[in-house]
Amino acid sequence: MIDQKERWRRWQLALGVEDELKELSDRDRRLNAALSALYDSSGEKRRGGLGPSSPRVAKWLGDIREFFPTRVVQIVQKDAFERLNLKALMLEPEFLSTLEADVHLVADLIALRAAIPGKTLETARQVVRKVVDDLMRRLEHSTRETLRGALNRSQHTRRPRHADIDWARTIGANLRHYQPKHRTIVPETLLGHTRHTKSRAELNHVILCVDQSGSMATSVVYSSIFAAVMASIPGLSTKLICFDTAIVDLTEQLADPVEVLFGVQLGGGTDINAALAYCEKQIEIPSKTHLVLITDLYEGGDAASMLARAAAIKQSGVNLIVLLALSDSGHPAYEAKHAEAIAGVGCPVFACTPDQFPSMMASALTGRDLQGWAAQEDIALVRGS
Repeated sequence: MIDQKERWRRWQLALGVEDELKELSDRDRRLNAALSALYDSSGEKRRGGLGPSSPRVAKWLGDIREFFPTRVVQIVQKDAFERLNLKALMLEPEFLSTLEADVHLVADLIALRAAIPGKTLETARQVVRKVVDDLMRRLEHSTRETLRGALNRSQHTRRPRHADIDWARTIGANLRHYQPKHRTIVPETLLGHTRHTKSRAELNHVILCVDQSGSMATSVVYSSIFAAVMASIPGLSTKLICFDTAIVDLTEQLADPVEVLFGVQLGGGTDINAALAYCEKQIEIPSKTHLVLITDLYEGGDAASMLARAAAIKQSGVNLIVLLALSDSGHPAYEAKHAEAIAGVGCPVFACTPDQFPSMMASALTGRDLQGWAAQEDIALVRGS
């Protein structure tokens, strides 16, 4: 239960206090000053601002780190960039090294890449590397294990070679043939995995086609991480295609996600139709190909051709999935008419978080209906028009 004094303190901090007010402690005064510097937009009480001085901003960042946990610091830091136009300071290595690194900061750095001077570029790479490493630790193991399990399930056979027998499943399937006299099971049915092969005809092919326009920035970061992980999984052939009005194939850089991100050029227009046309040329075996188009579907090119091409790709046997966003944030903004039209030809259209992406891909690889998966995850699919 919050007492009256603590309630009054919180109201003072929320509304702003006069400098001469004595009720607050020195620490609360510093907290109030840190908030006032950012969120004082018009009132006479909340005055201040961070100003152009890099040392002052660095001190402010130190203060908010003291007062708030990392997650809140990242939110306040993002607000500072947007409200106070501090992005120019990110080009200074001394300032950049003080920032709390997260996926939004990486997106900002990638967007500013062309403007980053040489003296700051290495610091920027270190910041991006830190975030990439953190995301890899968070996402790599679950993604790898989930997708490996899905690939194994999709490659079961009832005529395995001896070395490929799945003994746990074989014993479970043959318990009814237990012989008490001999205290053993007669394995009437053998269950196992098909032998791994390097033949492209037997691989699952995944193409991540990612919109790199500014509104999709965090989706690009997460897509690059997942593409790098999937590229290392046996049984999967993975490509990463990023696009705006131009198309860049980053498949050859997937061994290093940082290089992938520095190969992305965030911003610009959007030509989804041209990107789909490029992906069409990469499809070798439609029935074994999963094309994940990650875009908000705001088409700057030929929308009618884009919708017709998506329908043709789906009709060819490709598993076409449209993700309106791959991010931690809430419901994305997207072009509803295009989403409904693509859903109308039988493609699942929805948004998901990075934590949901591995199980989504596992469902796709095993041929499971994504409508059932989405219902389990409490995800609303776009309804077809």
